[in-house]
Amino acid sequence: MKLLKFVPDNTNIGFVRVRKIAFAITAILTVLAVAAVGVRGLNMGVDFVGGLMVEAKFASPPPLDKVRSDIDAMNVGEVSLQQFGDPRTVSIRLPLPESSDDGATDKLVRQVQSTVEAKYPGVTFSRYDAVSGKVSGELIQNGILAVLLAVVGIAVFSWFRYEWQFGVSTFVAIMHDVLMTLGFFAITRLEFDLNIVAAVLTIVGYSINDKMVIDDRIRENMRKYRKMDMKSLIDLSVNETLPRTVMTSVTVMLALGALLAFGGHVLRGFSAAMMLGIVIGTYSSVYVSSSLLISLGLKPEPAEKKSGGISSKAERVGDGAKP
Repeated sequence: MKLLKFVPDNTNIGFVRVRKIAFAITAILTVLAVAAVGVRGLNMGVDFVGGLMVEAKFASPPPLDKVRSDIDAMNVGEVSLQQFGDPRTVSIRLPLPESSDDGATDKLVRQVQSTVEAKYPGVTFSRYDAVSGKVSGELIQNGILAVLLAVVGIAVFSWFRYEWQFGVSTFVAIMHDVLMTLGFFAITRLEFDLNIVAAVLTIVGYSINDKMVIDDRIRENMRKYRKMDMKSLIDLSVNETLPRTVMTSVTVMLALGALLAFGGHVLRGFSAAMMLGIVIGTYSSVYVSSSLLISLGLKPEPAEKKSGGISSKAERVGDGAKP
């Protein structure tokens, strides 16, 4: 039985040759992502901003202005509406009632539901969430801290596991992946909640796994081909690991595609973030972090000389000499 191959054997793609173009594209996209977050901001979910969120699905796309005015007439505070998933699904956000009693929150939810049902027959309510302002503030701090500690910890590990150049390139690649994900959510206005923080941490883990495979092959080839030019060595290493990288990315994308299609709107943001992360994580591992090692001055390991200045047979074979 013939094995399925996404990448032909003996692939020889010159990734390093286009590194300056890749660096320019990466820099532009990163700046745009940061600008999008700064200008548009993130559509924070109730997990982070606090308050009450009621999710309603209407029989047909509703007029948001009229829905807002109908709920405003209840005098329950400032109302925020947002369509997500499809035009019929609307997120209704309200401030929590002054009373901290759970009964007061349930009563407010029932009031909103009965008002909307009376105005729009056929509407259904799938869920509601309530988070206090204090809890939401703690969640923001813990979410940011978790992402930063993961990125810094992985970069430090790469530093001690290999050389400092690997640590720096790892940090740059992972920060690129995180910022691109944040920019995506700022542009699309998808809700950013704890599920997305989990997705970001998963993206970081996937990206570092992909990068470690390439870094290990680079280190192996640095010992094997001590006189090879660094550009050729990195191209060789990336091409050798390319079949594994592509196969892993394709299989994960298939699973995420099924989750996006059939997982429902609750997992839609998580699935979208993960699919984006697979693409940008693979790109940064292949085009950014590996080529960045050259700019950081990484050199092949010097050959260890035996007595009399004669290299071992294995070293000479690795350098291309005949045994």
